Amino acid sequence: QVQLVESGGGLVQAGGSLRLSCAASGSILSITHMRWYRQAPGKERELVAGITNGGYTYYADSVKGRFTISRDIARTPVYLQMSRMKPEDTAVYYCNAVAFNQYWGQGTQVAVSS
Repeated sequence: QVQLVESGGGLVQAGGSLRLSCAASGSILSITHMRWYRQAPGKERELVAGITNGGYTYYADSVKGRFTISRDIARTPVYLQMSRMKPEDTAVYYCNAVAFNQYWGQGTQVAVSS
């Protein structure tokens, strides 16, 4: 079992920055990927960024060059640094861990005002 707790959401103006954190606990060594997803009102949940145990990172095209996923050497927490934010980045952001199963955090709200 893996437990995930996100923090760092809030309201920011367009062009601003926020950093989200995801703290993992439990069977951390079983995790192979850590990812950030987001879900905007009326839309499906979408992958934002991911990082593997080897440190390989990947991003949705919509956030490349603006968002950076990283982690501590201890694998947790995992961070999502969001810069040059846009109103379309407004969503609930979820942390996701891929192990033998997939685990989700409770989500943290991010709102970007124009």
